[in-house]
Amino acid sequence: MAMAPSSLLHVQHASTVASSKAFTQHLHAFHTLSLPTRLQQRSLTGRPKIRAADVGTDEVKPTVPASAPKKADDSGALNQLLGIKGATAETNKWKIRLQLTKPVTWPPLIWGVVCGAAASGNFEWTVEDVAKSIVCMIMSGPCLTGYTQTINDWYDREIDAINEPYRPIPSGAISETEVIVQIWVLLLAGLGIAYGLDLWAGHTFPSILATALGGSFLSYIYSAPPLKLKQNGWIGNFALGSSYICLPWWAGQLLFGTLPPDVMVLTVLYSIAGLGIAIVNDFKSIEGDRKMGLQSLPVAFGVDTAKWICAGCIDMTQLSVAAYLFATGKLYYAIGLLGLICPQIFFQFQYFLKDPLKNDVKYQASAQPFLVLGIFVTALATSH
Repeated sequence: MAMAPSSLLHVQHASTVASSKAFTQHLHAFHTLSLPTRLQQRSLTGRPKIRAADVGTDEVKPTVPASAPKKADDSGALNQLLGIKGATAETNKWKIRLQLTKPVTWPPLIWGVVCGAAASGNFEWTVEDVAKSIVCMIMSGPCLTGYTQTINDWYDREIDAINEPYRPIPSGAISETEVIVQIWVLLLAGLGIAYGLDLWAGHTFPSILATALGGSFLSYIYSAPPLKLKQNGWIGNFALGSSYICLPWWAGQLLFGTLPPDVMVLTVLYSIAGLGIAIVNDFKSIEGDRKMGLQSLPVAFGVDTAKWICAGCIDMTQLSVAAYLFATGKLYYAIGLLGLICPQIFFQFQYFLKDPLKNDVKYQASAQPFLVLGIFVTALATSH
């Protein structure tokens, strides 16, 4: 039986509306995909590019990605604030900004300032000297380390989309503009404080500012193309280790005195131990580094070889420094350093060498306090 023209028109209109709704639903589904999912749909044979639309804009409200850990307990919230693995998802922008600076990485830099002040031999427990030290710690920790960690996360957003897709940048919890503003604010604040410390210390040459500028440039080329030092496991990790040991030590010592050439050489050599610590952090990123073509040592040599290289760099450096202290007549300092090396070796065999992928955090938490105490013993030795 033939349909009336009006009925036929009604059917065609309904079909058009249904098709339009289906298209709209598919389009909406595509745009609501998380960044990691959309990255995985692209070929990894080329370097995927992330646009502002991928990481969120100022007009888009941050959302909690489905792949992010849920807010379940206080430990996840604390991990989020410290900027370490296992963090819960967060939408509060100030908490996200703090997470990007990774406060858990500040203590070694703050401790480095303490070591430099001790090595100068001129630090006194006065209000002014304590105030100087605290300001120098703020420069080294929250400002310049925060800058380093934020810019590293920005240039690692593609790798993090594979390894840790719930992190703030790949998840879209913070926009491109907000990240870039944070990078500049932290950098300029750190350099401004450095120049202020030079004025406070009465320097004719801004040596602390020069140190901060050198460290900031090193941080940039470590993370950013075309150099991207972290692509090479040896160079990148040594650059990272020297930043964590040399630069805050130099800043602290320059704040209260001069920096002799022999101390500069000793701290650069001590950075080989920092190289070993940096390798520890590479084990958690093996999958992403391999996919993105980064030649970290665990990727280049394999897990078993890399773990021994890591432990060897840490132990041999400190044993060499202990031998140097003994040879220069500082017997008690050499014995003290040896006493601090022993528990580090114990925890290497107890945790790290057994399973560096599973026990990396546990190893660092148990062994690194003895490493930083050893650096302080060395600083005291150089001051006498």
